[in-house]
Amino acid sequence: MRPEGIGEADWNDAGWQMRHRIRDAEGLRAFIHPTDDEIRAVAALADRFRFVITPYYASLMDPDDPECPIRRQVVPRMAELDDPAGLADPLDEVAHSPVKNVVRVYRDRIAFCVNNECALYCRYCLRKRMVGEPSWAMKKRELGLALDWIRATPEIRDVLLTGGDPLVFSDERLDWLLGELRGIPHVEIIRLGTRLPVTLPARITPELCRVLEAHHPVWLNTHFNHPRELTPEAAAACDRLTRAGVPVGNQSVLLRGINDDAETMKALCEGLVRLRVRPYYCYQAQLLEGTAHFRVPVERGLEIFRALRGRTSGYAIPLYVLDTPYGKVPLTHAYLRGREGDDIVVESYDGRLWREPNPLDDPEAPADPEASGDPAAPADPEAPDET
Repeated sequence: MRPEGIGEADWNDAGWQMRHRIRDAEGLRAFIHPTDDEIRAVAALADRFRFVITPYYASLMDPDDPECPIRRQVVPRMAELDDPAGLADPLDEVAHSPVKNVVRVYRDRIAFCVNNECALYCRYCLRKRMVGEPSWAMKKRELGLALDWIRATPEIRDVLLTGGDPLVFSDERLDWLLGELRGIPHVEIIRLGTRLPVTLPARITPELCRVLEAHHPVWLNTHFNHPRELTPEAAAACDRLTRAGVPVGNQSVLLRGINDDAETMKALCEGLVRLRVRPYYCYQAQLLEGTAHFRVPVERGLEIFRALRGRTSGYAIPLYVLDTPYGKVPLTHAYLRGREGDDIVVESYDGRLWREPNPLDDPEAPADPEASGDPAAPADPEAPDET
């Protein structure tokens, strides 16, 4: 709900939202009744990971419930100080960086961290080591050096613009960057990783959509984590993107107390599909510093996604993955139970077994899927997967 005294024109202006972001405990009080723990955490964590929230996103928080799934994503807690196992760079991105802020894990595609700013800072941010830190800012000259590297590396066919958030750029700067990439013959696809449809939907203007439309093929993945984020404003932002020919996918993170139950995940994914947003990935939360209170056992994640199978549309079920320094590894229930002679035995979503006639081409071939290289065998952790 928009606070009293703020006009509709200001509230719906992305520039106003960015200029009036919440940065301290006093600003929080305009939207919620912060707990003592939250107030202490804002001060205690100020030099470790910045605290910034857009007024729009703050308006979605329950003012009286510290366990509100919107509030927990962005308001600091003292629990962030209790994580001895957490790492600053769990994916070892720095080691995979051929030039500043280009991350290359796969042969044919890269993540290009074009800035270090976001509309707000999620408390579980994978790149909290760099987001908001002046030393990580990408000047135009440094963007140019990265572009030169891409031009000189013909294997790169797919470029993901991330950060930070690339849509924090002005339309003009984004148009320049997309134009430079589109002018590289071997770059076939440009992707944007942005949370602004969720945290600052006013940024998704018709003018921005025209910029994106001019540089197709452009794909976009955003980041909804909870059904409460599927507001009319967010729906309108996604609609503008899809009408401009930009396919929109969603990459969520499995977070304790936020979306770690089948009912919430089902509501989120079905709500996304209604907005024409494809649930793409759900990430297992990383071993990232300050996030122990967010992490969920993988077994729990497997239970959640198994519970969705057969109970909602297949395209409403994202792929549950663990990101590693070797790439993304799918975390899936083993539905293929093995082979019995000429039959393959599979397990349905509700636990029933089915035998499908499927003779081996070579009768002498081994029946063990791992020995035969069958797709059901466990994946090589160093084999490339999608970025």
